[in-house]
Amino acid sequence: MVFDWDGTLFDSIGWIVECLQRAAYDCGLAVPTEREAKAVIGLGLNEAMEALFPGYPPATALRLAESYRGFYGGRATGPDSLFSGVAEMLAELKECGYRLAVATGKTRSGLNHALDLTRTEKLFHATRCADETASKPSPQMLFQLMYELEVDAEKTLMVGDSLHDLRMAQNAGVAAIAVGCGANDRVELARLCPFACIERTTDLLEFLR
Repeated sequence: MVFDWDGTLFDSIGWIVECLQRAAYDCGLAVPTEREAKAVIGLGLNEAMEALFPGYPPATALRLAESYRGFYGGRATGPDSLFSGVAEMLAELKECGYRLAVATGKTRSGLNHALDLTRTEKLFHATRCADETASKPSPQMLFQLMYELEVDAEKTLMVGDSLHDLRMAQNAGVAAIAVGCGANDRVELARLCPFACIERTTDLLEFLR
């Protein structure tokens, strides 16, 4: 079972939007709307900046990324930054024998930091980040995780909150469960015909029973 991180396990969508907007303002660029900012959540940072601010030279893109990281890192993070009940849900799933993984647009250093601060690292059997392979919606993260964990596509489930998560799952031939607590709402997610659509990630436990 593969989880996205931001907006699926970790309650960070509002903060990501704010940091993207502040980075744009800091660099003298047009500030994206909340909808525009949400639309790139789930992509790797470079891909997100290119989608929001196309055509700018590499120096500007670098400034944007550095500014964003500076703002994002200013938020205090701990176990309570996860959505309520997520840590308990992951522990129960692992106890039931599920092999758990993360596929995220975060960098490796960013994810490792988040796993450490939320004390969830030991709950996952494998993780993959956008700076290690192709960004969503490429299926490469899922292909690599399935290979590492020796699990076939038909026995893999992707759980995510964004259209990028669902498209990645489609491209990998993997079933997906959409959660409406993050970047995209349930109406938007349902258009991509996931296996199921739930409101909160922790509703997964009841769905699997």
